[in-house]
Amino acid sequence: MHTDGFDPRERLRAAGLRVTAPRVAVLDVVTALPHSDADRVAVTVRERIGSVSTQAVYDVLRACVNAGLLRRIEPAGSAALYEARTGDNHHHLVCRTCGTVVDVDCAVGSAPCLDPSDTHGFSIDEAEVVYWGQCPDCRRTADTPSR
Repeated sequence: MHTDGFDPRERLRAAGLRVTAPRVAVLDVVTALPHSDADRVAVTVRERIGSVSTQAVYDVLRACVNAGLLRRIEPAGSAALYEARTGDNHHHLVCRTCGTVVDVDCAVGSAPCLDPSDTHGFSIDEAEVVYWGQCPDCRRTADTPSR
């Protein structure tokens, strides 16, 4: 059930969070379906373990983000999206047409990858970049002449 050495129970314990069925299910779902919004996570969690309130899923997502187990991203015009890939300062490609989100490694190297023109005295440790465009499927559809 858990791939790539990802054991949600161990990760929850290491983060100091109690292991519960909803927490395990949420971590499993977000790992399997990265860049999902909370509603999609809630529906999929309910399919896997039965009755869990949407509020409970939101609470689990918030606790896991606060503990560093999940990352919350908010592309402009989109609901918050969640992913299990954390701590590597990666960025995202977003399709303007269908909303597909894809991970892309850091633009230049180690965090923060980019240097602002003026730090205003901040100590910068992370940069969040969203590249916008059109995915290959949407480009093909747009390029196909209609009959």
